[in-house]
Formats: sequence, C-alpha cells, structure tokens
Amino acid sequence: MKIKSLLTGVHRKEAVKMAENTRDEQRSYVLTIILFIAAATGICWLFRFLRFPETNIVVVYILSVLLTARFTRGYAYGIAATVIATCMFNYFFTEPYFTLSVNDPTYFVTFGIMTVTSIITSALTTKVKQNALEAREKEAEASALYQLTSHLSDAADISDIAAITVKTISDILNCRAACLCFDENGQPEQSFIQQKNSNEQLRRNVDDKEALLLRMENLRTAYDVGAEFYDWPIYGRETMLGILRIPNEAAEQMSDAQLRLLRSMLESAALAMDSFRSAQERIKSREEIAQERYRSNLLRAISHDLRTPLSGIMGTSEMLMGMTDPKDSRYALAEGIYKDADWLHSLVENILGLTRLQDSRLVLNKQMEAVEEVIGVAVMAIGKRAPEREIMVHIPDTVMLVPMDAKLIDQVLVNLLDNAIKHTPPAGEISITVRENIEEGVAVFTVADRGTGIASVDISHIFQMFYTTHGKEADSQRGVGLGLAICESIIKAHVGTISAKNRKNGGAEFTFTLPLEAENHD
Repeated sequence: MKIKSLLTGVHRKEAVKMAENTRDEQRSYVLTIILFIAAATGICWLFRFLRFPETNIVVVYILSVLLTARFTRGYAYGIAATVIATCMFNYFFTEPYFTLSVNDPTYFVTFGIMTVTSIITSALTTKVKQNALEAREKEAEASALYQLTSHLSDAADISDIAAITVKTISDILNCRAACLCFDENGQPEQSFIQQKNSNEQLRRNVDDKEALLLRMENLRTAYDVGAEFYDWPIYGRETMLGILRIPNEAAEQMSDAQLRLLRSMLESAALAMDSFRSAQERIKSREEIAQERYRSNLLRAISHDLRTPLSGIMGTSEMLMGMTDPKDSRYALAEGIYKDADWLHSLVENILGLTRLQDSRLVLNKQMEAVEEVIGVAVMAIGKRAPEREIMVHIPDTVMLVPMDAKLIDQVLVNLLDNAIKHTPPAGEISITVRENIEEGVAVFTVADRGTGIASVDISHIFQMFYTTHGKEADSQRGVGLGLAICESIIKAHVGTISAKNRKNGGAEFTFTLPLEAENHD
C-alpha cells in the first residue's frame, strides 16, 4: 500500500506539472498570434495610408501567418492565425469598414484564396520545422549512441560498462544517473555506481536488495518508480543484467526523444554486458578444456609408466607365495604385496579406461557373447583378489547370447563386484543375477550385496567422476571415484542403462541393461 500511494502521489505531481507547462505554452503561442497579427495590421494601415494596392496588404497578412507557424508548434495555431488574419483584413480594409460584412462579392474569392494560401504555407512551414526538429533529435541520438558504444568497446569488465553508461547518460540528461549490476546468478550486487559530478563517481549501498529485486521481477511497465529513482531494468538474452537509475526530478522532465534515446542506450549497455559475459564463459570453457586435456595426458602418462612395474611386482610376489609355506610369516608379506599391487593395477586400468573415454577413443567390438562365460571371467578375476569371498551367480538355464564387447562388460562387472566387496563384511552376501526382459528387449544384470548400503547424499552423485562416498570403507584401500563413472560410460556406449539403489533389508543393488539386438550403427 505504501508503494502504491507513493506511485499515485508521484504521478499526480507529474500530471499537475505537465498541465502547468501546457498552459504556459498555450498562453505564449496566443500572445505570438496576437503580436504578429497586430504588427501586420499596423503595417497594412501604413500601406493603406501610402495608397498601396490591396494585394500588398493580403501578402502582409499571409506573411504574419507564416511567421506564426514558424514560432509556434502544431497546425492549430497556424489555422487560427489564418482565420484571424482573414477577419482582420475584412474588418479593417474592405467596405463597409469596421464590420464583417462585404459589399463586393468578389472579396469572397480574395478571402478564399487568402485563407487557402495561408493554410498551405502554414502547414508547409510547420511540417518543415517538425522535420528539422526530428532530424536534429535523430542526429543527437545517433551521436550519443556512437559515443556510448565507442566507449563501451574499451570496457574491461561489467563494472566498467556500468560506469561508462552512467557517465554518458548523466551528461546527456544533465543528472546524477546510477547503475546497479547483477551477478551471474541474477542477484543484485550490494552497491551501485552513481555519478557524483562531471568527473567523479561514487558507490552507494542498496538499502533493501530483496524488495528491489521483487519489484523488478513483478514489473509490468517500462520502469519502476521509487522514493529516489526511476529504475529501468537492463535485460540480457537470458536474465536481468542490471538496473539503470535516473533521479526522480530528471526522469519527470524527460521528453519523448530523451526516452527513446534512453531505451537505445539501455539496449547498447545490455548488448555490451551480454557480450562480455559470453566472452568470459568462452575463456572459462577453454581453460577447463585445457585443464582436462592436461589432466588426461598426465593420467595417461602415469598409468603407462606404472603398468609395467606393477605387473612385475605382481608376478614376483606370486612366485614368492608359491615358494613359501603358507604358515610362514613371509607368505603373508608376499600376499599383502600381491593384493596391493593388484589394487594399484586395477586403478591404473580404470585410469587408462577413463582417458580413452574422454578422448573418444573407446571403440566397441560387439560380438554375440554367452552371458555365463562373461560372468565366469569376471568372477574368476575377482576371485584372485578376494579368494575368501563367495559370490552367488543366478543365470538362465538356457544359453543366453547378448551382443556386447566382452572385455568392457567384464570390466564393468569386476568394478561392481570389487565395489561390493569393499562395502560388504566378510560374511555378507554378494550375488550376480541375469534375466531377460522380452518386453523391453534387454538383458538385465544385477550385482547385489548385503553391505552398508549407499548414503542418501551419495545416490544422486555416485556415478560422477572422481566422486567418493561419505561412508566408512570396509576395505582400507579407498577408491578415487573412477570405477562407477567408467561403468556408466561403457554401458551408455552399449546403448544401455545403469542405476543404483538400496535394498530393503540392507545393502546396495546395481542394475544395468544391454539391448538384446545389436544396433546397425554399432
């Protein structure tokens, strides 16, 4: 209600002021008509005394109408001057004198020609004057816009764009304009720039950002009227970029031409801000791409350098285990070396798979593979890492053939089983289930466990790259968040889906699907 009453008071004050200006202008134009007609009448009395022809008197009155049109605005005053001049010529210079009657009917022709000539010349003069005024306004507008855009091209950031816009508009409107910029999230900044004088600017804090933002979001007109400023929004392609603030006194006196110029300047400022933000986003994107490429190259180089020594460590430790009595303490040392080297080797394979995926060098070699054979290879591989664990396998009784890249699907199953082992106690259940969904035309693979489950904060992020869970690990070796991300990429490359959820009685369940029919584009 307070804002509404304030707006009503401002609009009433503005209407009263405009009415007063209109009355003053009308009085001045009426005095102009009286002055020129009176001067013309005086000159015509002189011509009559000197016995000049009546045509000279008519020409003088036409000249007074022309001068009236020149120094007034609009067609109405020229037409009024025409009627008055015709009546004055009839009253003072046609018989019978000092009356509006006419003895000689030919004077009606004279009156008509005089009226038509005066109206045409008045209209032409008014039209020429309006065209000249519009040309000057457009020239001033073009000059101001050129001045603004030329300075905006040198702006270093958003604040610099706002400062240049405020300076230019303040000089044109002769006021202390201001500009409040918005951040990348569409929220107003804490302070805004205002022109203090012709050479100095200052920063002022925003009293209530939330209320200001709410008013601008609910704006239904071109601007919002506040206690101190008229606020014009600066709209970008997607969000609001800022607010241009014009003091109330200057905004109330703005003409239509100045309003048009202000809108054009707002568009120029919005274009400059949009261009700057787009350039910043492109630079940021290039930097991220360069960082990602550097990281991929570094990971690839490290992985290749670690692969060979890890294979040697695994082979040597396995030989030492075979040459040592399991009851000997040295056997446990060799076994620990083997497990740690195997874990590192698995991590290196995941890193290499990640780099291949990022470089789009992952090529599928799809063949019709028997599901039991693929699962058997994965279970055998995980059995070497955790021979004490028992994994239950449930597959159809009949041979089930699925088009897939067996090596990559083995990697998916190994990663899922390894993840289940890490999060499941030694006595916990781990199972693999495969079934055929004829309706959807897919084979459904499920890896389930009875471990700690997935924390609610992790479910939506668990397939993100380099994301690790917040729960406690069953294994001392903690992953780096690549296994599940690689699984998702491989399954998507097979045009399948993968998901994770918690089981009702505890534990986690990972499910992925593979199409039963090979796609032609594969």
